[in-house]
Amino acid sequence: MVAVLDRSPAALDKGRVLTKATLKAAERLGLSQKVLSNVIGLSESVISRMKNGDYVLGEGKAFELAALLVRLYRSLDAIVAGDETAARAWMKGNNLALRGAPIELIQRIPGLFHVVQYLDTRRAPV
Repeated sequence: MVAVLDRSPAALDKGRVLTKATLKAAERLGLSQKVLSNVIGLSESVISRMKNGDYVLGEGKAFELAALLVRLYRSLDAIVAGDETAARAWMKGNNLALRGAPIELIQRIPGLFHVVQYLDTRRAPV
């Protein structure tokens, strides 16, 4: 069962691309299925269905949160020059500027937004 609100081919393609990118970002950041479910607001069983190709992100809150997670991954990946080990360590380490470990912070919407903003400012200093 593919769950999307807009069944147009373009919306379905966007959902598939974002679903795949979200799973890839979570894997490379070392996020467990439980953490990913907390970040994007879906149950662990839905995350399993995403991995099996039985669920595609559609319009709504989960889609937007997943897009933020992918943005976080892309920013961090650029900063650490593709070093997956460094990215995972950064996610789990205590960050004084963020006042916590990013992996914990991103499990709430304000924390996810704050971490993304932080990385965006570090990625493109003015």
